[in-house]
Amino acid sequence: MTGTPANPGQRIDRWLWCARFLKSRSLAASLVQSGRLRVNGERVSKASRTIRPDDVLTFPLGPHIRVVRILFLADRRGPAPEARLLYEDLDPPASSGKPERKEVTPPARDAGSGRPTKKERRQTDALRENDS
Repeated sequence: MTGTPANPGQRIDRWLWCARFLKSRSLAASLVQSGRLRVNGERVSKASRTIRPDDVLTFPLGPHIRVVRILFLADRRGPAPEARLLYEDLDPPASSGKPERKEVTPPARDAGSGRPTKKERRQTDALRENDS
């Protein structure tokens, strides 16, 4: 993690990639160039924008709007647990799991209406064999 006086900042596209918000640096640059990312409430459209610790980023990611505070700058793209230490999530997504499924009951039909069920069909076939 950097942040030494010799290196006061880091490119925003590189930081987003190192923090594992996006899979590639080109995707991070595309997000920034789209103009949908804000740094401290200010719209950013250049991937070369320098960010520093304590900056607040706001950007869309999937169905959520992410709001994160930069705690550290990154030296490399490390494993996910290491990447989570680079930022503080100010507005975490509501739920990370799949939504609960409600039990669906099959529609009921009145006896004797519609097409016969397999059980009714067997009973009908048995009656026909007995009559013959």
